[in-house]
Amino acid sequence: MELKKLPHDLTVCKVAGMGDIDLSADLYFIGRTDEELSLVCRTEDTPKCTTERDDGWKGFRIQGVLDFSLIGILSGISTALAEAKIGIFAISTYNTDYILVKKENFDRALHVLAEAGYKVTE
Repeated sequence: MELKKLPHDLTVCKVAGMGDIDLSADLYFIGRTDEELSLVCRTEDTPKCTTERDDGWKGFRIQGVLDFSLIGILSGISTALAEAKIGIFAISTYNTDYILVKKENFDRALHVLAEAGYKVTE
């Protein structure tokens, strides 16, 4: 399975409203529940009016379109990283999954995954 590095520094944050989010940005993930409005975006695109913010994330995506019938893909990656004591922030889209780790763990995470048989590309 191929993993592609994302070249951006990322931020995970909470925002008070949708008006704070730059919807013209080329990379962002929004999650809304009855308790919060969360945003993952490039650090430089982070809204000024966040209610909570955590900078210092890097990420990669699983390349290709994953069929919904596939089982255990995210589990395999998260297990390999958990065994190496590397925490993750996972995001799923219709096509694939994205895995974020703290910047200080990024190179080690990619090394762990390469050792586990994943191909890592730029």
